[in-house]
Amino acid sequence: MLVDMTTIQVDGLGRSYGEFEAVRDVSFTVEQGELFALLGRNGAGKTTTVEVLAGFRPAGRGTVRVLGLDPVADRARMRRRTGIMLQEAGFFPDLTVAQTVDAWRDFVAAPRSRDEALELAGLGAKADTRVRQLSGGEKRRLDLALAVLNRPDVLFLDEPTTGMDPEARKNTWQVIRDLAGQGTTILLTTHYLDEAQRLASTMAIMDRGTIVASGGMAETLAAQAGRVAFELPAEVSPQDLPVPVTAVEGRTAVCRVEDPDLAAQTLLGWAGERGVRLRGLEVRTATLEDLFLDLAGNAGNAGTAPEETPVKDSAKSEAA
Repeated sequence: MLVDMTTIQVDGLGRSYGEFEAVRDVSFTVEQGELFALLGRNGAGKTTTVEVLAGFRPAGRGTVRVLGLDPVADRARMRRRTGIMLQEAGFFPDLTVAQTVDAWRDFVAAPRSRDEALELAGLGAKADTRVRQLSGGEKRRLDLALAVLNRPDVLFLDEPTTGMDPEARKNTWQVIRDLAGQGTTILLTTHYLDEAQRLASTMAIMDRGTIVASGGMAETLAAQAGRVAFELPAEVSPQDLPVPVTAVEGRTAVCRVEDPDLAAQTLLGWAGERGVRLRGLEVRTATLEDLFLDLAGNAGNAGTAPEETPVKDSAKSEAA
Protein backbone atom coordinates (compact mmCIF):
# COMPACT_ATOMS: atom_id res chain seq x y z
CA MET A 1 0.00 0.00 0.00
CA LEU A 2 1.35 3.41 -1.00
CA VAL A 3 1.63 6.18 1.57
CA ASP A 4 0.80 9.74 0.52
CA MET A 5 3.63 10.96 -1.67
CA THR A 6 4.60 12.82 -4.80
CA THR A 7 4.38 9.93 -7.24
CA ILE A 8 5.79 11.69 -10.32
CA GLN A 9 8.42 14.41 -9.98
CA VAL A 10 9.80 16.23 -13.03
CA ASP A 11 12.37 19.00 -12.47
CA GLY A 12 13.89 20.95 -15.36
CA LEU A 13 13.47 18.13 -17.89
CA GLY A 14 15.15 18.68 -21.23
CA ARG A 15 15.49 16.33 -24.21
CA SER A 16 17.01 17.10 -27.60
CA TYR A 17 17.29 15.29 -30.92
CA GLY A 18 20.37 16.73 -32.56
CA GLU A 19 19.86 20.49 -32.57
CA PHE A 20 16.10 20.24 -32.05
CA GLU A 21 14.94 20.69 -28.44
CA ALA A 22 11.82 18.54 -28.05
CA VAL A 23 11.44 19.36 -24.35
CA ARG A 24 12.85 22.41 -22.55
CA ASP A 25 12.91 23.01 -18.79
CA VAL A 26 9.71 21.11 -18.03
CA SER A 27 8.72 20.75 -14.37
CA PHE A 28 5.59 19.34 -12.75
CA THR A 29 4.50 16.97 -10.00
CA VAL A 30 1.70 14.43 -9.77
CA GLU A 31 0.50 13.28 -6.37
CA GLN A 32 -0.65 9.78 -5.46
CA GLY A 33 -4.10 9.03 -6.85
CA GLU A 34 -4.21 12.14 -9.06
CA LEU A 35 -5.37 11.99 -12.66
CA PHE A 36 -3.07 14.42 -14.47
CA ALA A 37 -3.62 15.47 -18.11
CA LEU A 38 -0.61 16.46 -20.22
CA LEU A 39 -1.93 18.32 -23.25
CA GLY A 40 -0.64 20.05 -26.35
CA ARG A 41 -0.58 20.07 -30.13
CA ASN A 42 1.37 17.55 -32.19
CA GLY A 43 5.05 18.25 -31.67
CA ALA A 44 4.48 20.00 -28.33
CA GLY A 45 6.69 17.52 -26.46
CA LYS A 46 4.06 15.34 -24.76
CA THR A 47 5.12 12.00 -26.21
CA THR A 48 8.80 12.64 -25.50
CA THR A 49 7.95 13.55 -21.90
CA VAL A 50 5.91 10.38 -21.41
CA GLU A 51 8.63 8.22 -22.95
CA VAL A 52 11.21 9.70 -20.57
CA LEU A 53 8.88 9.05 -17.62
CA ALA A 54 8.35 5.46 -18.76
CA GLY A 55 12.09 4.87 -19.14
CA PHE A 56 12.09 4.44 -22.92
CA ARG A 57 14.35 7.48 -23.41
CA PRO A 58 16.86 9.03 -20.99
CA ALA A 59 16.46 12.61 -19.82
CA GLY A 60 18.98 14.89 -21.49
CA ARG A 61 18.82 17.44 -18.68
CA GLY A 62 17.06 17.71 -15.35
CA THR A 63 15.75 14.94 -13.12
CA VAL A 64 12.75 12.63 -13.35
CA ARG A 65 11.46 10.32 -10.64
CA VAL A 66 8.50 7.95 -10.70
CA LEU A 67 7.63 6.33 -7.37
CA GLY A 68 10.97 7.67 -6.17
CA LEU A 69 12.79 5.69 -8.88
CA ASP A 70 14.93 6.74 -11.83
CA PRO A 71 12.97 5.48 -14.87
CA VAL A 72 16.14 4.42 -16.70
CA ALA A 73 18.49 3.27 -13.92
CA ASP A 74 15.67 1.55 -12.00
CA ARG A 75 13.61 0.50 -14.99
CA ALA A 76 13.15 -3.15 -13.99
CA ARG A 77 11.85 -2.19 -10.54
CA MET A 78 9.67 0.58 -11.93
CA ARG A 79 8.07 -1.60 -14.62
CA ARG A 80 6.73 -3.95 -11.96
CA ARG A 81 4.72 -1.06 -10.50
CA THR A 82 3.68 0.84 -13.63
CA GLY A 83 1.48 0.24 -16.64
CA ILE A 84 1.66 2.00 -19.99
CA MET A 85 -0.57 2.39 -23.00
CA LEU A 86 1.33 4.00 -25.87
CA GLN A 87 -0.10 5.29 -29.15
CA GLU A 88 1.15 2.29 -31.10
CA ALA A 89 0.56 -1.20 -29.75
CA GLY A 90 2.30 -4.34 -31.01
CA PHE A 91 0.15 -7.48 -31.13
CA PHE A 92 0.41 -10.87 -32.81
CA PRO A 93 -2.49 -10.63 -35.28
CA ASP A 94 -3.27 -14.37 -35.39
CA LEU A 95 -3.58 -14.82 -31.63
CA THR A 96 -7.01 -14.50 -30.09
CA VAL A 97 -7.74 -11.82 -27.52
CA ALA A 98 -7.68 -14.43 -24.74
CA GLN A 99 -4.39 -15.89 -25.96
CA THR A 100 -2.87 -12.41 -26.08
CA VAL A 101 -3.80 -11.73 -22.47
CA ASP A 102 -2.59 -15.18 -21.38
CA ALA A 103 0.77 -14.64 -23.12
CA TRP A 104 1.23 -11.26 -21.46
CA ARG A 105 0.23 -12.60 -18.02
CA ASP A 106 3.32 -14.88 -18.14
CA PHE A 107 5.52 -11.78 -17.84
CA VAL A 108 3.64 -10.15 -14.94
CA ALA A 109 3.95 -10.97 -11.26
CA ALA A 110 0.59 -11.62 -9.55
CA PRO A 111 -1.46 -10.55 -12.59
CA ARG A 112 -5.19 -10.08 -12.79
CA SER A 113 -7.03 -13.10 -14.12
CA ARG A 114 -7.71 -13.18 -17.84
CA ASP A 115 -11.47 -12.82 -17.31
CA GLU A 116 -11.03 -9.88 -14.94
CA ALA A 117 -8.77 -8.05 -17.39
CA LEU A 118 -11.11 -8.62 -20.34
CA GLU A 119 -14.21 -7.57 -18.44
CA LEU A 120 -12.45 -4.45 -17.16
CA ALA A 121 -11.67 -3.45 -20.76
CA GLY A 122 -15.11 -4.46 -22.07
CA LEU A 123 -13.73 -7.30 -24.20
CA GLY A 124 -15.32 -10.31 -22.53
CA ALA A 125 -17.38 -11.09 -25.64
CA LYS A 126 -14.27 -10.87 -27.84
CA ALA A 127 -12.15 -13.45 -26.00
CA ASP A 128 -12.10 -15.90 -28.94
CA THR A 129 -11.71 -13.24 -31.65
CA ARG A 130 -8.37 -13.00 -33.44
CA VAL A 131 -6.58 -9.71 -32.92
CA ARG A 132 -6.49 -8.95 -36.65
CA GLN A 133 -10.31 -8.98 -36.65
CA LEU A 134 -10.60 -6.30 -33.98
CA SER A 135 -11.48 -2.72 -34.79
CA GLY A 136 -9.02 0.05 -33.95
CA GLY A 137 -10.99 0.94 -30.84
CA GLU A 138 -11.12 -2.68 -29.69
CA LYS A 139 -7.36 -2.93 -30.07
CA ARG A 140 -7.02 0.13 -27.85
CA ARG A 141 -9.18 -1.58 -25.22
CA LEU A 142 -6.99 -4.70 -25.47
CA ASP A 143 -3.96 -2.48 -24.88
CA LEU A 144 -5.68 -1.10 -21.79
CA ALA A 145 -6.33 -4.63 -20.50
CA LEU A 146 -2.61 -5.41 -20.83
CA ALA A 147 -1.57 -2.10 -19.24
CA VAL A 148 -3.48 -2.83 -16.03
CA LEU A 149 -2.70 -6.55 -15.69
CA ASN A 150 -0.21 -5.91 -12.91
CA ARG A 151 -2.52 -3.56 -10.94
CA PRO A 152 -0.08 -0.67 -11.43
CA ASP A 153 0.54 2.08 -8.91
CA VAL A 154 1.18 4.44 -11.85
CA LEU A 155 -0.55 4.23 -15.22
CA PHE A 156 0.55 6.15 -18.34
CA LEU A 157 -2.21 6.55 -20.92
CA ASP A 158 -1.16 8.04 -24.27
CA GLU A 159 -4.29 8.79 -26.36
CA PRO A 160 -6.20 5.88 -24.77
CA THR A 161 -9.56 6.28 -26.54
CA THR A 162 -8.42 6.91 -30.11
CA GLY A 163 -10.63 4.98 -32.52
CA MET A 164 -13.30 4.12 -29.95
CA ASP A 165 -16.99 4.68 -30.56
CA PRO A 166 -18.83 7.01 -28.13
CA GLU A 167 -20.12 4.17 -25.93
CA ALA A 168 -16.70 2.55 -25.66
CA ARG A 169 -15.15 5.94 -24.82
CA LYS A 170 -17.60 6.50 -21.97
CA ASN A 171 -17.02 2.97 -20.65
CA THR A 172 -13.26 3.51 -20.78
CA TRP A 173 -13.63 6.83 -18.96
CA GLN A 174 -15.41 4.99 -16.16
CA VAL A 175 -12.62 2.40 -15.99
CA ILE A 176 -10.07 5.21 -15.72
CA ARG A 177 -12.09 6.96 -13.00
CA ASP A 178 -12.41 3.70 -11.08
CA LEU A 179 -8.66 3.08 -11.25
CA ALA A 180 -7.95 6.60 -9.97
CA GLY A 181 -10.53 6.11 -7.23
CA GLN A 182 -8.65 3.00 -6.12
CA GLY A 183 -5.46 5.05 -5.70
CA THR A 184 -3.76 4.56 -9.07
CA THR A 185 -1.86 7.64 -10.21
CA ILE A 186 -2.67 8.31 -13.86
CA LEU A 187 -0.90 10.51 -16.40
CA LEU A 188 -3.09 11.02 -19.46
CA THR A 189 -2.36 12.55 -22.84
CA THR A 190 -5.25 13.08 -25.22
CA HIS A 191 -6.33 15.22 -28.15
CA TYR A 192 -9.93 15.01 -26.89
CA LEU A 193 -10.13 18.09 -24.68
CA ASP A 194 -13.58 17.14 -23.39
CA GLU A 195 -12.03 13.87 -22.24
CA ALA A 196 -9.28 15.66 -20.32
CA GLN A 197 -11.75 18.10 -18.75
CA ARG A 198 -14.09 15.29 -17.66
CA LEU A 199 -11.36 13.07 -16.21
CA ALA A 200 -8.41 15.09 -14.95
CA SER A 201 -8.12 16.90 -11.64
CA THR A 202 -4.84 18.61 -12.60
CA MET A 203 -3.26 19.41 -15.95
CA ALA A 204 -0.43 21.03 -17.88
CA ILE A 205 -0.45 22.34 -21.44
CA MET A 206 2.75 22.10 -23.47
CA ASP A 207 3.72 24.16 -26.50
CA ARG A 208 7.00 23.88 -28.41
CA GLY A 209 8.59 21.86 -25.62
CA THR A 210 7.64 24.02 -22.65
CA ILE A 211 4.72 24.18 -20.22
CA VAL A 212 2.59 27.26 -20.92
CA ALA A 213 -0.25 26.60 -18.42
CA SER A 214 -0.71 24.28 -15.47
CA GLY A 215 -2.65 23.78 -12.26
CA GLY A 216 -5.86 22.33 -10.92
CA MET A 217 -8.41 21.81 -13.70
CA ALA A 218 -11.33 23.50 -11.94
CA GLU A 219 -9.27 26.40 -10.58
CA THR A 220 -7.54 27.05 -13.91
CA LEU A 221 -10.79 27.13 -15.87
CA ALA A 222 -12.53 29.27 -13.24
CA ALA A 223 -9.90 31.94 -13.86
CA GLN A 224 -10.65 32.04 -17.61
CA ALA A 225 -13.24 34.13 -19.41
CA GLY A 226 -16.60 32.51 -20.10
CA ARG A 227 -18.54 32.73 -23.35
CA VAL A 228 -21.87 34.23 -24.40
CA ALA A 229 -22.83 33.68 -28.05
CA PHE A 230 -25.97 34.41 -30.08
CA GLU A 231 -27.14 35.13 -33.59
CA LEU A 232 -26.63 38.82 -34.28
CA PRO A 233 -29.97 40.33 -35.40
CA ALA A 234 -29.86 41.80 -38.90
CA GLU A 235 -30.73 45.29 -37.63
CA VAL A 236 -28.08 45.26 -34.89
CA SER A 237 -24.35 45.92 -35.19
CA PRO A 238 -21.81 44.73 -32.60
CA GLN A 239 -21.25 48.35 -31.55
CA ASP A 240 -24.93 48.62 -30.50
CA LEU A 241 -24.64 45.90 -27.85
CA PRO A 242 -24.21 46.64 -24.13
CA VAL A 243 -21.54 43.95 -23.80
CA PRO A 244 -18.24 44.05 -25.77
CA VAL A 245 -18.17 41.61 -28.69
CA THR A 246 -14.82 39.83 -29.00
CA ALA A 247 -15.55 38.01 -32.28
CA VAL A 248 -18.19 37.64 -34.97
CA GLU A 249 -18.26 34.17 -36.52
CA GLY A 250 -20.53 34.43 -39.55
CA ARG A 251 -23.65 35.95 -37.97
CA THR A 252 -22.79 34.68 -34.49
CA ALA A 253 -21.60 37.29 -32.01
CA VAL A 254 -19.23 35.98 -29.33
CA CYS A 255 -18.60 37.77 -26.06
CA ARG A 256 -15.76 36.50 -23.83
CA VAL A 257 -16.44 37.78 -20.32
CA GLU A 258 -15.51 36.96 -16.73
CA ASP A 259 -19.15 36.58 -15.66
CA PRO A 260 -21.15 35.06 -18.55
CA ASP A 261 -24.39 34.84 -16.53
CA LEU A 262 -24.34 38.56 -15.75
CA ALA A 263 -23.48 39.38 -19.38
CA ALA A 264 -26.42 37.27 -20.60
CA GLN A 265 -28.81 39.01 -18.19
CA THR A 266 -27.57 42.39 -19.43
CA LEU A 267 -28.04 41.40 -23.06
CA LEU A 268 -31.54 39.99 -22.47
CA GLY A 269 -32.61 43.13 -20.61
CA TRP A 270 -31.27 45.29 -23.43
CA ALA A 271 -33.00 43.12 -26.06
CA GLY A 272 -36.30 43.15 -24.15
CA GLU A 273 -36.35 46.94 -23.98
CA ARG A 274 -35.90 47.15 -27.75
CA GLY A 275 -38.11 44.25 -28.78
CA VAL A 276 -35.11 42.40 -30.21
CA ARG A 277 -34.86 38.60 -30.09
CA LEU A 278 -31.47 37.00 -29.47
CA ARG A 279 -31.71 33.64 -31.22
CA GLY A 280 -29.45 30.70 -30.33
CA LEU A 281 -28.31 32.25 -27.08
CA GLU A 282 -25.52 30.16 -25.53
CA VAL A 283 -24.08 30.86 -22.10
CA ARG A 284 -21.26 28.81 -20.60
CA THR A 285 -18.26 29.05 -18.36
CA ALA A 286 -14.79 28.58 -19.77
CA THR A 287 -13.83 25.18 -21.13
CA LEU A 288 -10.47 23.56 -21.61
CA GLU A 289 -10.93 24.03 -25.35
CA ASP A 290 -11.26 27.80 -24.83
CA LEU A 291 -8.02 27.88 -22.84
CA PHE A 292 -6.23 25.63 -25.31
CA LEU A 293 -7.29 27.71 -28.33
CA ASP A 294 -6.34 30.96 -26.58
CA LEU A 295 -2.87 29.63 -25.88
CA ALA A 296 -2.54 28.20 -29.38
CA GLY A 297 -3.64 31.53 -30.85
CA ASN A 298 -1.05 33.42 -28.84
CA ALA A 299 1.65 31.09 -30.13
CA GLY A 300 0.27 30.74 -33.65
CA ASN A 301 2.78 33.06 -35.31
CA ALA A 302 5.78 31.37 -33.73
CA GLY A 303 5.77 28.27 -35.93
CA THR A 304 5.08 24.65 -35.17
CA ALA A 305 7.60 22.11 -33.98
CA PRO A 306 8.12 18.90 -35.93
CA GLU A 307 5.81 16.08 -34.95
CA GLU A 308 7.19 13.65 -32.40
CA THR A 309 7.74 10.05 -33.35
CA PRO A 310 6.46 7.76 -30.61
CA VAL A 311 8.43 4.64 -29.82
CA LYS A 312 6.73 1.27 -29.77
CA ASP A 313 6.25 -0.36 -26.41
CA SER A 314 9.63 -2.00 -26.06
CA ALA A 315 8.35 -4.05 -23.14
CA LYS A 316 6.07 -5.91 -25.56
CA SER A 317 8.97 -6.35 -27.96
CA GLU A 318 11.11 -7.71 -25.14
CA ALA A 319 8.31 -10.03 -24.04
CA ALA A 320 7.89 -11.32 -27.57
